Amino acid sequence: MTLLARMLGAMLLMAAAPALPQDRGNDQRPLFPAEQEWLSEHNAARAAVGLPPLRWNHGLMRDARDWAEDLASRRAFHHSPDLMRQGQGENLWMGTRERYAPWQMIDGFIAERAAFRPGVFPDVSRTGRWSDVGHYTQIIWPETQEVGCATALNAKHEVLVCRYWPAGNVMGYRLDPGRHLTRR
Repeated sequence: MTLLARMLGAMLLMAAAPALPQDRGNDQRPLFPAEQEWLSEHNAARAAVGLPPLRWNHGLMRDARDWAEDLASRRAFHHSPDLMRQGQGENLWMGTRERYAPWQMIDGFIAERAAFRPGVFPDVSRTGRWSDVGHYTQIIWPETQEVGCATALNAKHEVLVCRYWPAGNVMGYRLDPGRHLTRR
C-alpha cells in the first residue's frame, strides 16, 4: 500500500470516528469571571427554550484559546478546519479590543434568535440563510452538552472562540427546541 493510500485511510478513519467528550482531567479549577459569564449566557439561552444547561469543559476552552490566539496573531477571522475540531462545534466573534463585556460577546450570537424558525437544518432561518442563525442554533442544539470559550487580543481586536461538544448544526436534523431534535 502506498504512503498516500495509508494517509488517506487514516484521515478517513479520523473523520469517521465518533465524537468523544473532551479532556476532563483538569476540570477542577473554579471558572474565571469571563468563563462564568460566557457559560451563564449560553445556559440562559438554552433555558429559554427548555433545554438543559451546558457544562464548562477546560479541554474545549484550551482548544478555543489556541485557535483564538492563532486568529488574533494573524489578524484573521475564519473557522478552523473541520479535521482540527474533531467533532467540536465552533462559534467565532470579533470586536474592538477590550470594548465588550464577556456577556455582550455571547449576546451577539443569541441575538440571531430573531431570525430563527424551527425546521430541518439548514432550513432554520426566516431569512433563508442558515448562516444568519448558525451561532444561535449551535448554542441551542439539544445534543450539545459542553462548551469552552476563550479570547485573544491583537493591537486592534479581541477574538472570541467558543467550542462545543458534540457539534451542532447537523444537516438533515429537525431543530425545534420545544420538541428537541429528531432525524428528518
